[in-house]
Amino acid sequence: MKCHINVYMLNEHFSQEHADAQHNGQPSENNRLYDWEDDLRITSDVQEVIEHRKVSFPLQGTLPDGKAFNHDVTNMFLFEIKSADQPSTFVGCSESMLDSFEKTEDGETVFLKIFINDYEAYANPIPGIYIASKEFPKELIF
Repeated sequence: MKCHINVYMLNEHFSQEHADAQHNGQPSENNRLYDWEDDLRITSDVQEVIEHRKVSFPLQGTLPDGKAFNHDVTNMFLFEIKSADQPSTFVGCSESMLDSFEKTEDGETVFLKIFINDYEAYANPIPGIYIASKEFPKELIF
């Protein structure tokens, strides 16, 4: 099975009333429903997609000076995508950013849609992971 992931940043200024009155209920160039959209695809053989709520996500890497870091980011909403021949892949966001999500299957593809709110600053340190600034490890802010 494959997995197709879309992450949408909702535009808090979107007006459904304006869309209904001027554009047959549809968003328009000056009244966007989303500020942006990320489109990610998992092409390995996906076995299972598991939803995790209010969990920690280990953020690790190397600082510019070569020193390694490892910090747990708490209060995350994550989808764990398990593949037969690969380590699990995680996508998601801080619970405080999450508006809603959808998980559907169509034949050989799982579709994940994650809708996040735009009223909070955030970091996107790796593809598919969105961390609210208030939850981002202070030790990694320069």
